[in-house]
Amino acid sequence: MTDDHASQPSEPEPREDVTDGRTITDAMQRLEAEGYAGQFAARDGGMLLCFTCRQESPAAEVQLHRLLRTEGASDAADETAIVALTCPRCGTRGTVVLTYGPESPPDDAEVLRLLEDARS
Repeated sequence: MTDDHASQPSEPEPREDVTDGRTITDAMQRLEAEGYAGQFAARDGGMLLCFTCRQESPAAEVQLHRLLRTEGASDAADETAIVALTCPRCGTRGTVVLTYGPESPPDDAEVLRLLEDARS
């Protein structure tokens, strides 16, 4: 038996933050209740756009506080990570939804790889 995560060591390890089949909406609501109400988007070149201050920051300068992951109900290859983070420019706490795995867009994969994992 192989470990799927062993083949992708550059991605942050999800650990206990698996959503156990919950939807992306459930995960977003869970993080919003924890104070992550802002929104971010992945951009070219490993950048993250904060929708509050409209500034881009290199993903390597943004701390990942939580990572929840989901898998598609009808297709387990639909792998999504909902990441809780803080904008280094304005301090907004929010989330970005990124896909990972073999079907991941290059921008999502690069941002996920570069985020600084601040989980304890």
